[in-house]
Amino acid sequence: EPAHQIIVVDDGSTDRTGEVARSYGVTVLRPTQNLGSKAKAQNHALPHCEGDIVLAVDADTILAPDYIAKLRPAFDDPSVAIAAGNVQTRFTRTIWERGRAIEYLFGFHWHRPIQAGAHSPMVCSGCCSAFRRDVLLAQGGFPERTIVEDMDLTWTVQIEGRKAVYAGDAVAWAADPETLPYLRKQVHRWMAGFFQNVRLHLGRLLLRKPMLALWVCLAILEILIAPLWWATPALLTFLWQIPASHAVTWWMGTELLLLTPPLVYAARRRRIPLHHVLANIPFVYATRAVNTYYAWKGLVIELILVPLGLAKTLTTYEKGRGDPAYVPRHARPPKSRAPVTPPGSLPAGGTGAYSDP
Repeated sequence: EPAHQIIVVDDGSTDRTGEVARSYGVTVLRPTQNLGSKAKAQNHALPHCEGDIVLAVDADTILAPDYIAKLRPAFDDPSVAIAAGNVQTRFTRTIWERGRAIEYLFGFHWHRPIQAGAHSPMVCSGCCSAFRRDVLLAQGGFPERTIVEDMDLTWTVQIEGRKAVYAGDAVAWAADPETLPYLRKQVHRWMAGFFQNVRLHLGRLLLRKPMLALWVCLAILEILIAPLWWATPALLTFLWQIPASHAVTWWMGTELLLLTPPLVYAARRRRIPLHHVLANIPFVYATRAVNTYYAWKGLVIELILVPLGLAKTLTTYEKGRGDPAYVPRHARPPKSRAPVTPPGSLPAGGTGAYSDP
């Protein structure tokens, strides 16, 4: 199903975004200055949108050819205000991408279907969500009061009695951070934004959408007990005198028991070789460590320090790929070394045996 209209917001890019987009014949909007957040960029385009349904897509996300066709039926129900599909990773080259691949396979084939079955999805992913335009306009556009507009809008429409829908057959592929510095930026924004929304909405969720409030409270509980769970092998060893090898074996066995069945199902649904999925499991613990650190940071700052006036809420929007001069490791040309100079004969002007650019 073709899109009625395609608009690209070139929000102060320096990488020929506008030029490339125009070559495909789409409408390109470029604000006079960088607007500073995704929500503001989308609101810049909203007055130019003509259709009843607005599909917001991140520049680094690719939609399956049938994405619109698979998502569109959700809006046959007039009470549906927002819908989004299944997000998977485009690349699995680095530790962080491979860990994220496991998180997405598990989350979008376990957590999301359960939440969808209870008619209470916790978030419609902003990289590929569709919205009723009249609902957006009634809300004043995409919300700019938190750093994660997708979760804010997902919770807001459900509190107001409208529906949010997860369409698992509609698939999108996102390019996730390939390095630790970029992953940290993204996870910091996600976790701070989650707790901004908790501070803003939890009271109304408990009254108006208790099932969604349950998912939120379970997510907070998981964050709280994560350090304890990670420390369980050490606690079993030092407090209960269980041999370290037994404690670690028990912990890893429990982890695999919880992880593996949903991943096997996800691999079959996505037609990914199972051994590829299983080989990526160790890397998820690296991304989980980052998640846990920033989840606790977000909790302390946004739920405790900000209300007390001891810290400022996060307002700076940084996408994972924020430095236009950065070249990912996998895209760099291989390093070349000059031949080693024989002892006693240094090259002219040099003080070392070889160069390493």
